[in-house]
Amino acid sequence: MSTKIIEDLARTTIAGWYLRLADNQSTQRNHWQTKVMYYRAVIELVAARPGHPLTWKAVVGAVQPRGCRSTFYEVAGQRARHGMIGELLADGSLASVEIAMRYGRTGPVEQLIDETKVWSFWPYRQRFAESAPALGPYSDPVPELLVEALVAWQRRNPALAAATAFRPPACAVEDLTVLHRGRLAATRAESRLTEILRHAATSR
Repeated sequence: MSTKIIEDLARTTIAGWYLRLADNQSTQRNHWQTKVMYYRAVIELVAARPGHPLTWKAVVGAVQPRGCRSTFYEVAGQRARHGMIGELLADGSLASVEIAMRYGRTGPVEQLIDETKVWSFWPYRQRFAESAPALGPYSDPVPELLVEALVAWQRRNPALAAATAFRPPACAVEDLTVLHRGRLAATRAESRLTEILRHAATSR
């Protein structure tokens, strides 16, 4: 594969959403910091009680230094500000809409978990994306470098990875469709990555 893969991965919809918020020094920066507080609360809660469903009240109660209901719904749900699902829908491409449909059919807590997965996976994703030219031509449904990134993340965050039935970070699904040049539907990409996470969980 050429360096164009790195360029394509850098321009994915979720990468644009993530980097615009995380790197912005304007008022959006404060919103991103608020999001991160909620992401950390989710990680803390799922690690403390793996397999137990979360409620918005539990998330708000775990946010430090202080959470509240109104802020929760600014961060998560259909009317959330700068939400990942909204970004995918606004992009309008077939792949983006398909991912949004797969990840947007749940309640606000589940959507918050999905965004938390992207946030916590992001350092692993970036290392993978920057190594993309080393992939070379491949025939595997999922390149080994992406498998390694997912498994390393899963080992660090086993409870989070298992949440929402092992649904993978949405950015990994999007990246896999990019690597397959649009010849792999997001639904199939999600299924393949879910199986990798399930297998990693049972192989520990």
